[in-house]
Amino acid sequence: MTNQFTAIIERDEEWFIAYCPELPGANGQGTTKQECLDSLAEAFRLILEDRRQDVLPRLPDDAIQEIITVG
Repeated sequence: MTNQFTAIIERDEEWFIAYCPELPGANGQGTTKQECLDSLAEAFRLILEDRRQDVLPRLPDDAIQEIITVG
């Protein structure tokens, strides 16, 4: 799947802190900018995986599932 998200990165002394306005709850941190972005990307993955696992088992039997790629 292809997506692009906005990472807002701030400095807090020796830490980089990041969040994403498009995906509430996604936060990352690290001692380098790249470590922070990697942490944020992992948060995206975990949030989306959790949401899929939470919703998909509760779909009605006659629901139609389609994969949509945004890119």
